[in-house]
Amino acid sequence: MDVFDQIIAGQVPAEVIVRTEAAIAFLDNHPLFPGHALVCPVEPYRTLYDLPEPLLPELLKVARQVGAAQCLALEAEGTFLANNNVISQSVPHFHLHVVPRRKGDGLKGFFWPRTHPSADQLHVVADRLRAAIDAGGAS
Repeated sequence: MDVFDQIIAGQVPAEVIVRTEAAIAFLDNHPLFPGHALVCPVEPYRTLYDLPEPLLPELLKVARQVGAAQCLALEAEGTFLANNNVISQSVPHFHLHVVPRRKGDGLKGFFWPRTHPSADQLHVVADRLRAAIDAGGAS
């Protein structure tokens, strides 16, 4: 049982913001900024790719509610949604980070170095992705 399962079961305290039958949102214990929240399914699925497709709209709906609340209650100018799958995933339970943002908050876009591929390189990668989707391997 991971820490999110324990929060869901009420065994570990957390500041819950939203709870539905299928999803829960609570404040991150180690936030980037005040109001940084995590949205996760009540059932334990490890990654985005493990989630049943019918669950996706509910998780995004809750993330949207949290982000809108961050803008209203915390005067955030926007939000950043993020998910790690396996690499850098600190808890093996799918979760979306919903982070309130303000201009000049110090968060510089994405957290990794950007590259500048050529048009040909972009085309090769896009062809490989389209082929995986067409083959049904990425549904």
